[in-house]
Amino acid sequence: MIQTVNVALEGRPYDVVIGQGLIDQAARYLKPLLKRPLTAVVMDDTVAGLHGDRLLRALAVGGVDAHPILVAPGEATKSFDGLADLTDRLLALELDRADRIIAFGGGVVGDLAGFAAAIFKRGIDFIQIPTTLLAQVDSSVGGKTAIDTPRGKNLVGAFHQPRLVLADLGVLDTLPDREMICGFAEVLKYGLLGDAAFFDGLEAKTRSVLDRDDDALAWAVRRCVEMKAEIVGADERESGRRALLNLGHTFGHAVESANGFGDALKHGEAVGLGCALAFRFSVGLGLCSGQDALRAERAIGGAGLPTALRQIAGHPFRVDDLMASMAQDKKALGGALTFVLVRGIGEAFIAKDVDPGPLRAFLIDEGALP
Repeated sequence: MIQTVNVALEGRPYDVVIGQGLIDQAARYLKPLLKRPLTAVVMDDTVAGLHGDRLLRALAVGGVDAHPILVAPGEATKSFDGLADLTDRLLALELDRADRIIAFGGGVVGDLAGFAAAIFKRGIDFIQIPTTLLAQVDSSVGGKTAIDTPRGKNLVGAFHQPRLVLADLGVLDTLPDREMICGFAEVLKYGLLGDAAFFDGLEAKTRSVLDRDDDALAWAVRRCVEMKAEIVGADERESGRRALLNLGHTFGHAVESANGFGDALKHGEAVGLGCALAFRFSVGLGLCSGQDALRAERAIGGAGLPTALRQIAGHPFRVDDLMASMAQDKKALGGALTFVLVRGIGEAFIAKDVDPGPLRAFLIDEGALP
């Protein structure tokens, strides 16, 4: 069954279409958005080998002249060098501002291609066809595009909304189990930040979602997209409520940065760890019950995600490195630390001017080196 969730941005609404077999129907969905039947498909080598021919064939049969642009897989591609290379190849195709770019891949490709679209000839529309669970439930929706720098993750970017998102659940059949677990961290995040009933369901259906049961997967993806669409529609540029979607990310990005953005800790794993840390930090501040924190930790760990710094290869981390990374977080204002903390499951809130003293003590208690 095909389901559609609308992201109701004023003047720029778009649909997120969720279901099986959407790649084979891509031309039907894309052609109404194309001024001429020409597009570029940005994908990494892995996705190209698994699904590239299928998408290109479907577009060709539908009358769309699609030019593949392949990039290297992995977070290192989200860099100034990667951006320069991609924009140069887009310019070589002589696309104009009325054309469209397709981002076909996971979060790295979506972020990179989306940012390239935002700056290409001062802005060209793009379409997301996410191929990972993490991208389908989170990064493909909402218009955040960015690259990484040596100083931190996603620090250079733009808000640039897609014109359409096609979330083909069938492509997840080829996704490695580790990547499914990474995506499930973002699924859990939605329940933890704002829907206790959804979290209840996830506790019961974790294995079904990870095993790619059709009904469980469609239910989980749709609910996450619904929540994100509602939040983004109310706060597109993260001036307030949208920051709640960063539950776990301030801790997670800091650990990713300290770990060199390497394969030893993937983004979804960092988010899972960050959510567990956010709950325990909230307990330490007297904001949240230990029972809720334990329940969150069990759900995160039960999915195969890390819940403690000691579980990460490369540990121990230095507290000064983690604190420096947190100071560079995009939510930080005027040098003051801002976190998404919790009062319980489904009750996240934005905490401004977090005292660095208790935070430093907490990180040391968690195993960071003073």
